[in-house]
Amino acid sequence: MRNNYTSMREWLNILYENGLLKHVKKKVKLEFEVAALGKKACGKYALYFEHIRGQNLPADNKIPIVTGIAGSRNMIALAMGVAVDEIGKHFAAMQSNPLPPTIVDNAHAPVKEVITKDVNLYRLPIPIHHEKDAGQYITAGIVVAKNPITGERNVSIHRLQVHDKNHLGILLLPRHLKALQQMMESEGKPLEVAISIGNDPIILLASQAIVPLGFDEFGIAGALYGEPVKLVKGETISVEYPAYCEIVLEGKILPDVRHPEGPFGEYPKYYGPKADREVVEVTCIASRRDPIYQTIVPATDEHTLLGAVAREGGLLKSVQQAVPTAKKVYLSPGGAGRYHLVIQIDKKNEGEAKNAIFAALGNNQEIKHVVVVDTDVDIFDPIDVSWAIATRCQADKDVFIISGACGNKLDPSSNDGVSAKMGIDATVPMQDKSTEKFNRIQIPGEENINLIQYID
Repeated sequence: MRNNYTSMREWLNILYENGLLKHVKKKVKLEFEVAALGKKACGKYALYFEHIRGQNLPADNKIPIVTGIAGSRNMIALAMGVAVDEIGKHFAAMQSNPLPPTIVDNAHAPVKEVITKDVNLYRLPIPIHHEKDAGQYITAGIVVAKNPITGERNVSIHRLQVHDKNHLGILLLPRHLKALQQMMESEGKPLEVAISIGNDPIILLASQAIVPLGFDEFGIAGALYGEPVKLVKGETISVEYPAYCEIVLEGKILPDVRHPEGPFGEYPKYYGPKADREVVEVTCIASRRDPIYQTIVPATDEHTLLGAVAREGGLLKSVQQAVPTAKKVYLSPGGAGRYHLVIQIDKKNEGEAKNAIFAALGNNQEIKHVVVVDTDVDIFDPIDVSWAIATRCQADKDVFIISGACGNKLDPSSNDGVSAKMGIDATVPMQDKSTEKFNRIQIPGEENINLIQYID
C-alpha cells in the first residue's frame, strides 16, 4: 500500500491538518532560542519558525526552520499508518521486505533546483542548541556514503559541527560509516558523502535501522512508503541522495585530517566530550529554491524516539528468533531510547525470559538493562513494568549481571564504551502459571465504564 507522502513538505501538510504543526511568526534566535522552544513543544506538536536571526546568519535570511516533526509515538504511528502498539512489528516486517530505491534525473529532483559550488555554511540557519556546545551543529543530516569496493550505500545520522564556511567536524562511532571511512583512509583517499537535510519521518527512521553492513537503508524506507525512494546522483560526488529532501551538502571525509570537535549535548542528556575527530570538506550545496532547514533538538523525545523505534524493529526480529512467543519490545525514554529495553513474551517454558534477554543484548551493544514481562503487563507503562519487577522478581535468582561487555561510548558511566549489562526476569514462574497465585485483581465491567457519564 502506497503511503500518502514522500517528502518532508507533504508530511508537514499532514501534521498541519491534524493540528500537530504550529507556526512561530516572531523573530527567533539561532543561539539557544530555537532549541528552547523546540524542546518545550516536542511531543505536543512540530514547530515551523518563519523568521530566524543569528550571529553568523545573513540579515536577509529567508530560510525557515522546522523541528519536532516526529516528536511522539503518535506522530510516528501516523507517519507509518499503523496503531501505536504496532510500530515495532510493522517496522520489522518492512525491514524484512525492503524495496530498492530508484534513480531519477535532475529534472525530477526538487533538491537540484539550486546548485552552488560557492559553499558557505553560514548562509544556512544552523542552530546552537545547548549551553556548552562547541558551536553550530547540524543534527538532522542524513549521511549517505558508499562502500568503495561494492558500491553498496550506507545511510546514517551523525552530529556535524560547523568549523568554517566549508568544513564540518563529524563524530564517527565504531559503526558502518567509520568502517567505510577507515577503508578509504588506509589508501590515503577521502570518503565521499552526501548530507541530506529536510527529510520526513520515514527516511529518518530508516536511517536508524540496525542492519548489516551492505544493507541499503533506503530499501526500508521504500517498503514503508509502499514505493521506491527516489534518489538523484550528486554533482561533485558519485553518491546518490533523496531527490525530495530540502538541502544536500556534498563533500568528502578527508583522510588523515583531524580537528577538535565537541563538546555537544547528546541524547543521554550529557555532553559528548571534545576530541580530535574526522573532518568533512563540503564541495557543493544543492537545494530547493525555497528550502526549509530541519533541526532535531538533541535529547528531546524526537531525538530518542527516532533511534528507539528503528531499533525496536530489529530487536523484535532477533528476540523472536530466540523466543518465538515474544510479542513486543520497547526502548523506554527513561533509558534515553537506547539503554533500557522491555520485552513482552507469552512464556511457555522456563528459561525463555533469559533467552530473550541474551538475544536482545546480542543484537544491540547499546542496551544495558533488559526487563522481560508477561502479556498482562503493559510494556509502555513504567508503573506496570515496575509493578512486575516488584511482585514477580527475586533478585537472587531472576537478576543476572554481565561485566566487561561492549556498550556505548556516549554513556558517561561506561569505561570508554566498556559497560556492564543486566537482565531482569519479571515473568511469572511456569510452576505458578496454572494457579491463582499471580492473578491480577480486577473489577468486572470496569473497562466499559465512562466516569464522565456519572459526574454532574
